[in-house]
Amino acid sequence: MGKLVVSLDGVVIKEVQITKDKTTLGRRPYNDIVIDNLAVSGEHAVLQMVGADVFIEDLNSTNGTYINGKAIKKQLLADNDTVEIGKYKIKFLLNDGGDYEKTMILKPGAGAPPNLGLTSSFGSLGTTAPIGPASIKVLTGAAAGREVALTKVVTTLGKPGVQVASITKRPTGYVFAHVEGGQRPSVNGIPLTGESIALRTGDLIELAGTQMQFIQG
Repeated sequence: MGKLVVSLDGVVIKEVQITKDKTTLGRRPYNDIVIDNLAVSGEHAVLQMVGADVFIEDLNSTNGTYINGKAIKKQLLADNDTVEIGKYKIKFLLNDGGDYEKTMILKPGAGAPPNLGLTSSFGSLGTTAPIGPASIKVLTGAAAGREVALTKVVTTLGKPGVQVASITKRPTGYVFAHVEGGQRPSVNGIPLTGESIALRTGDLIELAGTQMQFIQG
């Protein structure tokens, strides 16, 4: 999915491949990425892999976590982002072979806006996207009856700070994943136990007290 290159004063100290759903970073020896420096908290930050995305979350550290010079609490990492913790810089790099989602966004024609609508987007992707267009229909709540087309590679749903989930479009289909919130969303009445689940047309999703249906084709 990606790797982290840790450096101090321009000298690369270590490179870490992101392979787990959660990768912890801090001064304590039990962290996945250990940075033994007093500017780094014992449990400083955590990287969470959701589908093809990697989020970084500051764990109420003493000196904070910065991305490209700005303090963050939780943020999605983009290719070449630089995470700063104390004097350490950690560059996030996407693997060349693993970012097919990025290719799918860039495919719809030179200079064309990425938000082209379902027909033109999927039509121009050709054989790289055998899956058909899909949408989410809201069944309950204030937005009942509304249908949201899944035109992006990653669509986030829910209420920030309460419960958030994502639907990621992959060459093999659509994948539903939990992003944040103490309570996990459910699919067909079953709470999500793992990090993600493949969606099938007609699946009923319950998220932040709202019911919705996944429709494909």
